[in-house]
Amino acid sequence: MTVVDFAFYLFAITVVTAGLFVVIARNPVHSVLWLILAFLSSAGMFVLLGAEFVAMLLIIVYVGAVAVLFLFVVMMLDVDFAELKAEMAKYVPLAALIGVVLLMQLAVVFGSWAFAPEAEALRGAVTPDAGEVHNTKALGMLLYDQYFLLFQLAGLVLLVAMVGAIVLTLRHRTDIKRQNVLAQMYRDPAKAMKVVDVKPGQGL
Repeated sequence: MTVVDFAFYLFAITVVTAGLFVVIARNPVHSVLWLILAFLSSAGMFVLLGAEFVAMLLIIVYVGAVAVLFLFVVMMLDVDFAELKAEMAKYVPLAALIGVVLLMQLAVVFGSWAFAPEAEALRGAVTPDAGEVHNTKALGMLLYDQYFLLFQLAGLVLLVAMVGAIVLTLRHRTDIKRQNVLAQMYRDPAKAMKVVDVKPGQGL
């Protein structure tokens, strides 16, 4: 067994184990930490496949942003997870049924799996030769050349989803005082100030 094979099996076992502990961990903070380990191991597998750019994206975006955000939210929110788990216990039979159905579907799919003889050539024809063009450059050529319109439309969909989430969760509170910048800029000094002639010994 070579070092590459050993690293692949190590990363693969770590991903499966971390994914299992994400689900079964009792502490949600521990679940997020196991999720971060799964992301890092997946990035290692991408490096072994020669996709360094995707591996770095996985670390920067998912580990550096998404998983850390999950961790902050879980640690800052005062959520009674014991009460939530007690309410979720009544849905265990339905969840078990759905899990059995999914396992049966996976068994049917993998049981009848067959590789097409032209699949390898079709996969190789999508991108240029790895020896001639770096995978990061090849990915950029695909995204910003052949699939430029789809890439921009996907970004537009994400933008609309972000704006929609902000609009749906925005609440205008009437019990707090807000600053009106335009009213401050266009105010009339003659109406905003009042000169009072205070006599000596006279209070205000």
